[in-house]
Amino acid sequence: MAMAFSVATNAQVTKVSLQASGLTCSMCSNAINKALKTLDFVLEVDADIKTYTFEILFKTNSNVDFDMIKKKVENAGFTVSGFVATMLFNNVQVINSQPVTIGDKTFLFVNMKDQSLNGAKEVKVLDKGFVSPKEYKRNAFPGSSPHTYHATI
Repeated sequence: MAMAFSVATNAQVTKVSLQASGLTCSMCSNAINKALKTLDFVLEVDADIKTYTFEILFKTNSNVDFDMIKKKVENAGFTVSGFVATMLFNNVQVINSQPVTIGDKTFLFVNMKDQSLNGAKEVKVLDKGFVSPKEYKRNAFPGSSPHTYHATI
C-alpha cells in the first residue's frame, strides 16, 4: 500500500511574475499596480503594459500569499493568466506528484523528474485562476486539494 506524505522544507519566495488578462489600457495596468501595492508583504511592483506582466518583489522574510495576490488582481476587475514565482531553494528533494510543504504552502510538482532543488528556481503555478482557462483545462488535476498548488519548474 502506497502512502502519500508531505515533506516540510523551507524556501524563500523572492518575486512573482504575474501575467494578467483583460487589460486594455494603461489605466487598467495602474489599477492592478495600485491593488498589489496594498498587500503588506509587497515591496515593489513593476508593470510592463506591452506584455501585461507585473514583476512583484517582496519584503525580506515575509509570508507571501499567492491567493491574496490573485484576489487583488480579480478585485481590480481582471484575471491572472500566468503566475511564476521565483523561489530560493536549499537542497529541497522533489519527487514527481508527491506533495512538498514549502513554508506555509504545499506544492505538488508535476511533469518533472525527481530531483534536488538548489538556488533560485522559477515555479509555475498551474491551478485554476493562476493560468489561462485553456491551460488549466489542459492540465486539470482531478481531486485537487484547495490548499495544494500544482506546479512545475
